This record gives sequence, structure tokens and C-alpha cells, in this order.
Amino acid sequence: MKDRIVLIDELGKEQEFLVLATFGLDNDDYAALVPADDIDSPTYILRIERDENGDILLRGIDDEEELQEAIAAYEEIQKENYQ
Repeated sequence: MKDRIVLIDELGKEQEFLVLATFGLDNDDYAALVPADDIDSPTYILRIERDENGDILLRGIDDEEELQEAIAAYEEIQKENYQ
């Protein structure tokens, strides 16, 4: 069973996600998530950060190059898991 988390969007609405994977790339960590109520929807790749209290934050990736590298790393993990 996959871990579940609840995230709050920009409008304050809660949505439950399944955590498909977490992985490191260079000096950053990432999470691959899919909405729990629509597992056929596209996968979200978010950067894992920590706030000043050490609490985990998940952030969207604005840098297109960083996003493409994170997607490629996740796809490689998926290939390795299904071989």
C-alpha cells in the first residue's frame, strides 16, 4: 500500500494524494504523487523542502530544466522497478 498525504492547494482545498516514490537528484529531494481519487491522472513531481522548523514542504518546480531532470530521474526509477 502506498503512503497517502493530504495537500492544500492555492484555494485552500484539501486533496489526498498517493506517494508513488521519493528520490534524490543532485542536492535536492523529490516526491512523485498522484491524486488518490484519480490514479490514472498525470503524476505530479514536487520538490521536498524543509521550513525553518524542520517541517516538510512540497513545492512545485518552476525551473523547466530542473523539472525535466526530475521527470527523467523518476522515469528511470520506474523502469528499474518494473524490470
